[in-house]
Amino acid sequence: MHRCLYTEEASPWQRGFRFFPRVSTKGMLMADNIEVLKRIYDRFNARDIDGVLAVLADDVAWANGMDGGHVHGLEAVREYWTRQWTIVSPHVEPVSFTETADSSVVVEVQQSVRDLEGKPLQDQAHGLKDKTVMHVFRLQDGKVTRFDIQDAS
Repeated sequence: MHRCLYTEEASPWQRGFRFFPRVSTKGMLMADNIEVLKRIYDRFNARDIDGVLAVLADDVAWANGMDGGHVHGLEAVREYWTRQWTIVSPHVEPVSFTETADSSVVVEVQQSVRDLEGKPLQDQAHGLKDKTVMHVFRLQDGKVTRFDIQDAS
């Protein structure tokens, strides 16, 4: 639904119609959160750790996709990715963004993981491989407070 915004001083025909969609505060927050998450994926794929850490809460809980569990805090996330990028070369492409009833954002992601020479991985000990996964983010005040990984099944 759209509403027309104009003053009573001039008719809509004199001023021209200007339509703006009605967006709830929650809808605006969701759009802002999606922009934060798009930035995370872009900066992660560019290997810009500081660019990602800038939008994470200081006490973030971040899923460890290689070893399981979570790492806690910005420096632990930095160490996790630094270690990961010495072993494999992951790339993640968001496919869709969905808000859940608890205001988390679920991102369907196509994950591809290569060795450091760009070759597909086979028979690796860690849990990283090419597949579609679901990333679940909780955000507060424009920063990620928690990140989890779920299988897309």
